[in-house]
Amino acid sequence: MDDAVYFSDEVYERCRGLTEADVSFLKDVERQISIVADISRADILLYGKQEADRATVLAHARPHSISSIYDHLLTGQEVGKDEKPLIIRALTDGRPQQGGQLLIVDSAPIIKQVYPLRRPGNKTVIGAFSVETNLLEHERHRRRRRAFQRALLQLQMMVLRTQLVGVADLSPFGEHDGIIVADRERIIRYASGIATNLYRRIGYPGGLLRRNLGELETGDDDLARAALREFRCLQREEEAGGRSWVKKAIPLLDLPRPRPLSWINWGKQYEEPSHVLLMVHDSTEARRREQELRVKTAMIQEVHHRVKNNLQTIAALLRMQVRRMPSQEARTAVEEAIARILSVAVIHEFLSHEDSRVINIKDVSHRILTLMRHEMLGPDRSIQLELDGPPIYLPARQATACALVINELLQNAVEHGFEEGSVGNVCLTLQDEGDTVIVRVRDDGSGLPDNFSIENSDSLGLQIVQTLVQEDLKGTIEMRNGAGAEAIITFPKAIIGGE
Repeated sequence: MDDAVYFSDEVYERCRGLTEADVSFLKDVERQISIVADISRADILLYGKQEADRATVLAHARPHSISSIYDHLLTGQEVGKDEKPLIIRALTDGRPQQGGQLLIVDSAPIIKQVYPLRRPGNKTVIGAFSVETNLLEHERHRRRRRAFQRALLQLQMMVLRTQLVGVADLSPFGEHDGIIVADRERIIRYASGIATNLYRRIGYPGGLLRRNLGELETGDDDLARAALREFRCLQREEEAGGRSWVKKAIPLLDLPRPRPLSWINWGKQYEEPSHVLLMVHDSTEARRREQELRVKTAMIQEVHHRVKNNLQTIAALLRMQVRRMPSQEARTAVEEAIARILSVAVIHEFLSHEDSRVINIKDVSHRILTLMRHEMLGPDRSIQLELDGPPIYLPARQATACALVINELLQNAVEHGFEEGSVGNVCLTLQDEGDTVIVRVRDDGSGLPDNFSIENSDSLGLQIVQTLVQEDLKGTIEMRNGAGAEAIITFPKAIIGGE
């Protein structure tokens, strides 16, 4: 699921009368709404006034902790008085609009709480902040303890004043994460059912309410103290009770009584937070899977490294054999086989060092060209090998077939395009067409024979190319004459991770 979508110039330029300071403030609000949406278990939308009875959705944060009530992001959508009366009323009257109205979204009733937005020290309304949740979740919130309801309201009011310092550095809050609210003395005033169950896993079978965080043999008390002292959102990882935890802390400023919902005092600043909200995530299974994946990856890379070494050893043994062969035809055949073995070894070399799922075929091509310069081009052959095109990432299996095709085409161009002692150029060009890849190998040599066709050719290399292109790459091959000969391979990209 996408997080809040950031402002674009086109979106906020629709809103009339916004100064640079207004836009900067609204952007600060927007950057703080994602985790508020998670904890509120609600969609949060930021609106800007477009004209008297029109508004624009400047940003939309969808929660990670519950399914969004919208099936798509609404950023950039324009609304009117008939569609969103609470929004227009908040922008016009400058007063919060809460409850009392059911809106229908895909036949599901939702509840909205809308707050006008003003810059500190400025009375002009420059936007509206809307907390939107389905009716069932709204009723669940009403049944939760007052300590949580108040903490949630404190959190929402703080984002209206952009006071959640460091909140952008926090990871998302998920549906299986627990919540604890503690007061300034770090006495627990609220613990969600999920939080209670999480702490039971590490030896706290009783309830958490009214316990001091310092009694828990975890890092919660230190984290809460630091968040309260620094007045900053913090996140830490720890090991406790044989499990791995990710814990986040948000310091909360208190609200005056008795009418907190309608109160937005832009001038008064509270020097000290009154509560701290802790979010608890058990990352043990995720860490275990990550560790298993790292071990498997290391093992696979080691296998690729050994395969590469073995292939290079085979190539070295074949080179020794070539020196003893009296027949030039036999030597040529074995040298071609060596080149094929080394082109496969190149793939395994890359897989032994990098992500085994994808290979940059441009890097592989560069390595093949380097090997060819050393293996096939003696001092009597002044043939320039060139590479052009962008990096193209392919799955390992497809990259292997592509590397073999490139090797065969380059080898064929060097061997058959130029006479002994001649000067020339061979250019390998890679083209990324989005869903397809085009590989071109062009030389300025003698060109193809008249009436040439791959089907009638007795070249083993071209037969290998045709088989690889058609069977492995599911592509096409075309060969034609120009200033020399040109081979064009076109094939569809395989889905990364799909093989």
